[in-house]
Amino acid sequence: MTPFLRYAVFLSSGFCLVSLLILLIKTFAFGRRTNYAKHRGSAVRGVLYAFGRGMMPTEKESARRHLFTYSAGVTYHGGILAALVYLVLLLLEYELPAPLLSLFRLLLTLGFVAGFFLLLRRILLPAPRKLSCPDDFAANILVTAFVLLGAVHSQWESGLPLFFLTATAVFLYVPLGKIRHCVFFFYSRVLFGLFYGSRGVLPQEKKQEAA
Repeated sequence: MTPFLRYAVFLSSGFCLVSLLILLIKTFAFGRRTNYAKHRGSAVRGVLYAFGRGMMPTEKESARRHLFTYSAGVTYHGGILAALVYLVLLLLEYELPAPLLSLFRLLLTLGFVAGFFLLLRRILLPAPRKLSCPDDFAANILVTAFVLLGAVHSQWESGLPLFFLTATAVFLYVPLGKIRHCVFFFYSRVLFGLFYGSRGVLPQEKKQEAA
């Protein structure tokens, strides 16, 4: 059973990567609007801001006002990344040293707790619940289960078939639902940085002009 599921993970991850690449290429079909304004800043600085200071809660009012939820989101995504890396290491049959295994165990456990908290918040609080669609709940449940099963395996070395099965489901679902933001988030941040950086309207540049 496990060898079959191992192949299923490889095939589903290939499907996921190809589908995401196709979706990314299709965004260029809309064309690109000509920008006649002269550049006033640096596009490179814009991209650096988008992935640096621009990601900090101090630059986002919603994150600044909800630091606990913001921290839970960061922890959750860190746990998801750890689960993906852990999955790859298992597929490669790499034997983790005890200290590294303990680190994965911690990251996966914290990631699951954060994901479960965010799921409960989405279900129990009126505002997030009204803003959520079925895809939001499905993605949250599926990915949280993936992180949980990774944590279970890292702790007791059990549940590997379920971990592989859930990983396969995640890879198949990524191009179809909101989880594809794992690619389009970075893509959109690059576009954000390029545009606003070249226009010279990044927050720190505006502050310097005001001074």
